[in-house]
Amino acid sequence: MLKKLTKLAFVGLAGSMLLASSLQAKTVRWKLAMTWPSTLTPLASPPIKMAEMVKKMSKGKFIIKVEGKEKHKAPLGILDMVKGGQYQMGHSGSYYWKGKDINTVWFTTIPFGMTAAEQYAWFYYADENHDGKPDGMEYMKKVYDKFRVLSFPGGNTGVQMGGWFRKPINSVADLKGLKMRIPGLAGEVMAKLGVKVTNIPAGELYTSLDRGVIDALEWVGPGMDIKMGFHKVAPYYYTGWHEPASEMQFLINKRAWKKLPDNYKEMLIVAMRASAADMYYENFAMSANAWAKMKTDYPNIKVKTFPKPVLKAMYNATQEVLQGYANKNKLFAEIWANQKSWMKKARAWTMMSEYYYLKASKEVEGK
Repeated sequence: MLKKLTKLAFVGLAGSMLLASSLQAKTVRWKLAMTWPSTLTPLASPPIKMAEMVKKMSKGKFIIKVEGKEKHKAPLGILDMVKGGQYQMGHSGSYYWKGKDINTVWFTTIPFGMTAAEQYAWFYYADENHDGKPDGMEYMKKVYDKFRVLSFPGGNTGVQMGGWFRKPINSVADLKGLKMRIPGLAGEVMAKLGVKVTNIPAGELYTSLDRGVIDALEWVGPGMDIKMGFHKVAPYYYTGWHEPASEMQFLINKRAWKKLPDNYKEMLIVAMRASAADMYYENFAMSANAWAKMKTDYPNIKVKTFPKPVLKAMYNATQEVLQGYANKNKLFAEIWANQKSWMKKARAWTMMSEYYYLKASKEVEGK
């Protein structure tokens, strides 16, 4: 029912707005907690824009107050706060909850996984042929049911860069003993290759990199990295492999959801989906503009791709990490198989359309 409502809501906006204006609905006031500070765009953009859209569509009858981590002081407590009802909604990243349930990682991204377009298609349309295979939204509901919350896609960064390095990586041997900030499954992969993985608070990353406390770190991409200043102290900027489509998430307390009128539910679904898509556009523009500035102001930055033997080692280690979880968790294995099946189909079209177009354009432009 929820999946059907999600799709119907996206095409039923006009009817919802008319219904909202015709009903003398009681004002509903919710609160939403974010993992991020309120000023950290584009991560903070989706909930803020979503709340604005809901307020406008409901004629001021549905108010969602958005609070950043500077207010609630619990950036990694979002799931628990929404589950417990302190907040009706949250905005965070699903893979932050891997310690509670490893299956949550599938709804953010995995190393060598899908692109943003492939992943969004998996979330919403992978079963359009009605072959009986669940899509991402169905799996996400199954995973989050036990937490008594609903989860929806909340905005994507696209391909994240592989990180800033003080020295070049020419071989797998160069990874051994390297001190690097890299979280999640990618951190487990790098640890398998001899990297000393560390997790340092965001406010200490620049100083740690500058003083040699760490040798490398990954953040997001130029649009967010430029604010941190990493390009001033680490000249080697590596292309991505570990987070090809990092999806944020909206969380909703189930009890609060059930109390909402159907037209408010539709408004909320439409606003979440629109603001999530908009974050992808915003982040792309931010990174394009930031990279233009970076390469002009700091021409010594060297953009590099990890050598093929290094990427192969990363890929093999990724498969080992995933297989290790699959051996212990039946649902993990099922979602992995489902994603691989969809990715094989989707990647064929990605290659035909975007990859070969970009390749051909580069060749005719002579660059």
